[in-house]
Amino acid sequence: MTWRALSVTLAAALAIAVGLAWALIALGPELSAVRWDRPWWLLGLLLVPVVLYVGTLAEDARVPRLRVGTISAAKRAGGGLRARLRDAPGILRAAAVALIVLALARPQSIAAAETDERRGIDVMVVLDMSLSMRAADLKPTRLAAAKVVIQEFLERRNDDRLGAVVFGRDAFLLSAPTFDHPRLGQLVGKMQLGAIDGGGTAIGDGLATALARLRHSKATSRVIVLLTDGDNNAGSMSPEYATELARQLGVKIYSVQMGNGDAVDVEVEKDQYGRPVYERVRFPVKPEVLKKIAADTGGEFWISTDADQLRSSMHQILDRLEKTRFEAAAGDVVERFPLLLAPGVALVLIEALLRAIVLRRFP
Repeated sequence: MTWRALSVTLAAALAIAVGLAWALIALGPELSAVRWDRPWWLLGLLLVPVVLYVGTLAEDARVPRLRVGTISAAKRAGGGLRARLRDAPGILRAAAVALIVLALARPQSIAAAETDERRGIDVMVVLDMSLSMRAADLKPTRLAAAKVVIQEFLERRNDDRLGAVVFGRDAFLLSAPTFDHPRLGQLVGKMQLGAIDGGGTAIGDGLATALARLRHSKATSRVIVLLTDGDNNAGSMSPEYATELARQLGVKIYSVQMGNGDAVDVEVEKDQYGRPVYERVRFPVKPEVLKKIAADTGGEFWISTDADQLRSSMHQILDRLEKTRFEAAAGDVVERFPLLLAPGVALVLIEALLRAIVLRRFP
């Protein structure tokens, strides 16, 4: 039994190695760059010894037996080919499970990266997502207008590294500065009121979160574009303290006040026909706070009452800033799980053929 267990284990290891050989040869020098997209699936490898035992050594316990007086004649006859191959299906099944589990972990490699030199600036967009951003003075709402302008901004600033922070009662990093503008645009587009707690306006925390990502930037020009419609009334850091940090780091803040503080239409419900019902609400603003934030950091402040004004102002300001040369490396993620899935499925088919043709059991 010990010799049989050892031979079964070695045979299973050999089958797995043969299945992996094709993947290793196909990957070649990319092997060192392979990563696992779903590494938790690798825990499934713990099932391989169980499958191997159940399909080989434990198989005999489930075979019907007939008691006879002597088996000396059977011993002299020796075992045939099918007797020698009785463990092959279990070995193949265990190897197939190992390869399929590795495929489920989704190995990926990065295609050879291309280096692209660009001259731009580092920009963090800090977007207010408090409940007052549902006001409809900027059509269709302040938040929707801001998102459209940000996404157009991303499309036009091809040479800048752009990131984003969203804030309400708390602040959250949406993305560090990146050249992957399409992905950032998708993230911004998914932001809706209610995604974070909008019961407050933590301007200071929003600025601090953006500064944490810009403090290690090597760009000559580092900028924060603050889009908000309210006064700071939440968070653990005051706008004044965040402004001082920005000044010390040499980060310019361009503050944009969405709306002018007048009473505005806000959708409160929908009528029985699905049409929005509005009521007039006045949200407090403190333009002097936003003006001071911009002035103390060398930026600028403006009030936006329509999307066109916001769009043109943002580009005019940023185009004047000094550019820094960036090197951007881009490469595509290549899925490599088929290299493991194919031999795993092949082993399952071979096992099925062996059981159906060569190793059929009766009963």
